[in-house]
Amino acid sequence: MPSPFQVTNRDPQTRARRGVLQTRHGVVQTPVFMPVGTQATVKAVTPAQLEDLSAQIILGNTYHLHLRPGSALIRDLGGLHKFMGWNKPILTDSGGFQVFSLAKLRKISAGGIAFQSHLTGEEVFLGPREAMEAQWNFGSDIAMVLDECPPYPCDGDTCRAAVERSIRWAGECLDLSRESGFLDRGHHVFAIVQGSNFAELRRECAEALRGMDFPGYAIGGVSVGEPEEEMLFQVGATVPHLPEEKPRYAMGLGTPPQMLKMVALGVDMFDCVMPTRVARHGTVFTPEGPLNLRNERHRADAGPIQEGCGCYACRHFSRAYLRHLVTAGEMLASTLLSLHNLHFFLDLMAVARARLETGGYADWHRSWISRYESGGG
Repeated sequence: MPSPFQVTNRDPQTRARRGVLQTRHGVVQTPVFMPVGTQATVKAVTPAQLEDLSAQIILGNTYHLHLRPGSALIRDLGGLHKFMGWNKPILTDSGGFQVFSLAKLRKISAGGIAFQSHLTGEEVFLGPREAMEAQWNFGSDIAMVLDECPPYPCDGDTCRAAVERSIRWAGECLDLSRESGFLDRGHHVFAIVQGSNFAELRRECAEALRGMDFPGYAIGGVSVGEPEEEMLFQVGATVPHLPEEKPRYAMGLGTPPQMLKMVALGVDMFDCVMPTRVARHGTVFTPEGPLNLRNERHRADAGPIQEGCGCYACRHFSRAYLRHLVTAGEMLASTLLSLHNLHFFLDLMAVARARLETGGYADWHRSWISRYESGGG
């Protein structure tokens, strides 16, 4: 099928590339960071604030939204975009990551995954049809196939079984999306490469999925407990087996240096809960590394989180005030720190895109990572 993705610039020293992804709800410029809105909301931040931050695309989670409030209800209320008041693209995960994160509450069979609801204790079944129907109900711009995310570490036999199921389920998801007209209406379905830390299994999985000709491809099963070196190795080992003309998405990643390193490996799309999660605990990002605003040294600091930062928090408030909000347990702290952290991640990708357009990405990203890793406070 024709690719909705075009590569516009390439870095001559790395695999990094600049691209454009067409979706039903607008164009996405890559490389891109996607804020996570698991429950149809990016925590502590309004859709209007996300617009002001120039967020291009956000995520929702099929498992959680299928349980509450239910995909049929979201469909009946006009789809996920209308339900949450977000008119730009939305990508929804399929529920496959919950195979890993809710391992004690699920049973896997050839036909899918039976979960014990973490809300009610009732059994909920997600197979390829159920996962895709939920995402059709949402009206997702990008729907992810159902897959099995194996744990780390795992043995070769367990990983091979997960890979074989993931390939079979991916084919079923693609067939269902063709039969339903989901693809013909301009929605996209992305495959997910699994294989844990077994490079040969990742190659086999990538090649099998590549043969099915999906609109895009994701690298799954990373950042599930393995060392960073191993994670980057597996991403780098997977990318060469993915189509050059299709977008590549590293799922659930990562820190700012990790994202820049993976852009250099040829990855186009990222998501991570980190910006809002650490904000709720008083941590913010700066070019010199993360800062913990709970530290006493910020108590009387009249400066912003980051000099020159254009986010709302840095334009209007001091570190001293923000620290006060954090230590007082005020809700506003989560909002202001989340706004800064999301701006930091989104702006980093915007600068990366600019460097890919003008040249010099390789030297710039190495210099940026060196500065960041020199230490925060």
